[in-house]
Amino acid sequence: MTLKATKFTPEVLLTAPRRSAALPSPDGTRALFTVSTYSFEQHKKTSQIRVLDIASGQSTLLVEDLNSSEPNWLSDDEFLYLKNGDKGATSIFVGSVSESSASSHYEVSSVNGGISNVKVKKLPNGTTALAVSALATPDGELANPDAEKKPYSSAKIYTSLFVRHWDSWVTENSSSIWYAALEKRDGKYFLGGKGLVNALAGTKLSSPVPPFGGTGDFDIGPLGLVFVAKDPELNPAIYTKTDLYFIPLTTFTEAKPPSPKIVATPGLHGYTSSPVFSHGGRKVAFARMRSKQYESDKPRLLLLPDVDDVSKVEEFYATHNGEGGWDARPETIVWSADDSTLYVTAEKEARSLVWEFPASPADAKELPAAVKAVEGSVGDFRLLSDSSSKLFVTSTSLIDNSCYSVVDPSHNTAAIVSSNSKQGKTFGLSRSSVGEIRFKGAGEYEVHALVMRPSNFDHSKKYPLAFLIHGGPQGAWADSWSTRWNPAIFAEQGYVVVSPNPTGSTGYGMALQDGIKGEWGGRPYNDLVNCFEYIADNLPYVDTERAVALGASYGGYMINWIQGHPLGRKFKALVCHDGVYSTLNQYSSEELFFPIHDFEGTIYENREGYEKWDPAQHINSWATPQLIIHSELDYRLPITEGLAPFNVLQSKGIPSKLLMFPDENHVSISELA
Repeated sequence: MTLKATKFTPEVLLTAPRRSAALPSPDGTRALFTVSTYSFEQHKKTSQIRVLDIASGQSTLLVEDLNSSEPNWLSDDEFLYLKNGDKGATSIFVGSVSESSASSHYEVSSVNGGISNVKVKKLPNGTTALAVSALATPDGELANPDAEKKPYSSAKIYTSLFVRHWDSWVTENSSSIWYAALEKRDGKYFLGGKGLVNALAGTKLSSPVPPFGGTGDFDIGPLGLVFVAKDPELNPAIYTKTDLYFIPLTTFTEAKPPSPKIVATPGLHGYTSSPVFSHGGRKVAFARMRSKQYESDKPRLLLLPDVDDVSKVEEFYATHNGEGGWDARPETIVWSADDSTLYVTAEKEARSLVWEFPASPADAKELPAAVKAVEGSVGDFRLLSDSSSKLFVTSTSLIDNSCYSVVDPSHNTAAIVSSNSKQGKTFGLSRSSVGEIRFKGAGEYEVHALVMRPSNFDHSKKYPLAFLIHGGPQGAWADSWSTRWNPAIFAEQGYVVVSPNPTGSTGYGMALQDGIKGEWGGRPYNDLVNCFEYIADNLPYVDTERAVALGASYGGYMINWIQGHPLGRKFKALVCHDGVYSTLNQYSSEELFFPIHDFEGTIYENREGYEKWDPAQHINSWATPQLIIHSELDYRLPITEGLAPFNVLQSKGIPSKLLMFPDENHVSISELA
């Protein structure tokens, strides 16, 4: 239950039930989802698997267990889910939504390791293909670090780049995809063949791609498995290149899988994502970037027309100059029931929208149209049913942390099935608090910003300003929910919140995004100066004499940069969360391709490019009180990037405070639930 309060507070934010994306049943009548909550009174987290009746919007509890997760439909009534056991083991369970008690659920199999990222697919022979991810040892066996014998020494020895990633040290184990067939006998499912088989054993390939790879990195179809993996010949610290592979499988009981076939994409050598089989099973839609050293390059939407020939791939909106005719970044991909249409999510000016394409690049004569029926941003979407022309959409907004809707793309309409916060009412929030502004950037371009006002806003009053700076830098503030940086939290404390999307931001075309290359403290900083001036001149209800600025990651870098420049004197206080103190320390990070791209070369080839935008070069001008927040498990920007600016502030006698989390990673300060 949400903590009772008279207004939206951090406590309410953290205790509000958090729902997963919902998965509709094959017949489109029900949807599975999980929900977790945290209680400050009991200091306890709970987790449930529930089923939603799409017609009524009412849900029913199926499983209440912190160790149970990832429900997937096996039929219109039966569902599969995972349950974590002792010493790192995982069990696969099956239950029925028509049974009111979880006691009727049964274990299909138990494996001595942690498995996750479940996908299932009904096969023509009547069985169900199952694919999961799990760690594999160098010899291809299932790894279970929790059950391994502890070494006598804690020493770690490395002889090549990429020794740690995100919040853990790299080990010899790697992520892999495992497959099996679920067969049914006497009314119950069991794993056919020899159980889970490592699809990537002996290949040097790893998938899903860490640290955030999941079910979007692979797909299963009636003819086999497609997956994305890093190029094993390139060092992952230096290159972003990932390739798409196809493994032909017919029964998913094959004890030894065929060798993966690499899908050729001439001219595109960057990150690959979102492979999805057509319903017919022969075609695969996916996305791929051009640059092999730019993690935020523009993905191109691609089609593999026939998995029997992985050498022929077609690109949507291809152009002779290689830039591509659609200036957007495709993400999630869904095929229509008849395989004639592709639905794709992509950002557009602070919102994630669904776009509609013909399923063949040859038929894509016009740029795609956006389906704008959903308020806020689309987080996940599926076909409503196996034969439906409608979509079941999971979305969030600045006022609603979870909304399920049925969308009809042909009429651009949406019917809300269930809103977790009753469209913000539970939190005391409404769309009337949300606004936006546009102002001139540092060049001949416009910059967009979101504005969040208090729920009791009065135009005749003046409010202090909370000026939020996003991370990335290739990212954006969006009309979507966040438990880390939630504008409504600041607004309900009495601030007007302005969240600008300056140079470097995604969703406004590649020219604005790529304009940050070699300009970390240049164009973006000047955009923010213009934003502050616009607020002072055009928003009479904002008191810019009482302003604070806050940012994380690249936003934290910008806070430290602002601290040493004139804009820093405009604020009463600054907040830097997991930020950059010195750009000369970028090689203490793990993914070196990031500074190599953004600072236009290695630090030994272009030291001047790193020095030019170094906040530490301007500490003589630091004067504004500042809060530093940093985490010891932040291997993207190590803890010293927080300690150094704090020590400078303290040494100079500038009011300052350090908040350190010993068990958190980069920008993921404890979310409790």
